[in-house]
Amino acid sequence: MEKIALLRDPGYTPSCSINPILSCGSVMNTHQAEVFGFPNPLLGVAMFPLVLATGVAVLGGIRLPRWWWLGLQAGTVFGVGLVHWLFFQSLYRIGALCPYCMVVWVVTIVVFSYTTLYNLDREHLRVPGSWRPGVTAIAKLHTAIPVAWLLVLTLLVGEAFWTYWRTLL
Repeated sequence: MEKIALLRDPGYTPSCSINPILSCGSVMNTHQAEVFGFPNPLLGVAMFPLVLATGVAVLGGIRLPRWWWLGLQAGTVFGVGLVHWLFFQSLYRIGALCPYCMVVWVVTIVVFSYTTLYNLDREHLRVPGSWRPGVTAIAKLHTAIPVAWLLVLTLLVGEAFWTYWRTLL
């Protein structure tokens, strides 16, 4: 909605433009905001309902086929790759962060982490006759993996914008 308002009125200030660093408007006006020729949020509008439906199906006891899980895994790999490319672009090329985008980054990393752990545990990612990693050990760290990952990204944000953050102290 913010993008549509910005297209209608170039002088519009999005509600998520809080300061020079947390500024959706600065991000929305770049080519990175439309990497595939349309606004990036449309990817989330299309894909997150699939993830939600998968979660509801699993909680409902529906057993989904292996091809579904492999497709979801491929989608989350694509999503986490795109998120990291956008993260890099935001920090080191655009010089601003979109709060809504950051929420999507967190959700995508968590969805990728848990999809991967689920697929490893159910052996959807296992090639028959191949070595199987210590999934039990990985599963015990299920929260630590995304938390550590997000902590590293938070530290990178802090470092990239340190000159601005320290003016707030």
